[in-house]
Amino acid sequence: MPEQYTGLQEVINKQAEAPQPLLTEEQMEQINFTLIEALHTNKQVYLTYYKKGQCITEKGFIQFVDSLGNLFIFIDEVFELKNKMKLSELIDVRFT
Repeated sequence: MPEQYTGLQEVINKQAEAPQPLLTEEQMEQINFTLIEALHTNKQVYLTYYKKGQCITEKGFIQFVDSLGNLFIFIDEVFELKNKMKLSELIDVRFT
């Protein structure tokens, strides 16, 4: 890509960024309950999280949850990769 377009692409990407949605205490508790249930029942979930200015939704399984350490491990359906993520990046968790 020619150099002059690189700056333009960055401007376009920045404009597409959205601020991270703020969750209520109730929403955070519901996410936590759903994560724990998904972990113990091994049910598949839709996981929506915030990363680099975007809200991303993936489908997969919860493998590990550490509420105190603010992290969890999610195995995505497509590549079956382990993704270590922060609980604070989560926006929504729903059963498929």
